[in-house]
Amino acid sequence: MVANSRAGQPAQPEDLVDLPHLVTAYYSIQPDPGDVAQQVAFGTSGHRGSALAGAFNEAHILAITQAIVEYRAAHGISGPLFIGRDTHGLSEPAWVSALEVLAANDVVVMIDSRDRYTPTPAVSHAILSYNRGRTEALADGIVVTPSHNPPSDGG
Repeated sequence: MVANSRAGQPAQPEDLVDLPHLVTAYYSIQPDPGDVAQQVAFGTSGHRGSALAGAFNEAHILAITQAIVEYRAAHGISGPLFIGRDTHGLSEPAWVSALEVLAANDVVVMIDSRDRYTPTPAVSHAILSYNRGRTEALADGIVVTPSHNPPSDGG
């Protein structure tokens, strides 16, 4: 893998996105189900896309979270669900959307007790710690992070 020549350097003005505009797009743009580019599609790291292009919006997160709830119910997963988010631009709005669905479905949700950001390793550790020694009502989790995605995707 070739390192980007700007790796480790401060972001340039052209790299930055208008975060209020990105968050507004997350809530206001409704994806077109007939447009393949705007459909929910999972890759190796989950669903990705830009809110500005209608590919990562509240409707996506609501649908994905509801599907997780239904999957858990169908497979007898009854333990708590640990959910984390990070500092990226769309993590907080997507986290709140997911929490709304989980609460509406009476899923026991575990969040950081001090409402801090919770990176993937912290959520994984919490799940493993909770499940250690248990054989029933095991925990699982969701991490809302655009991680290495470009700024236009909330990364």
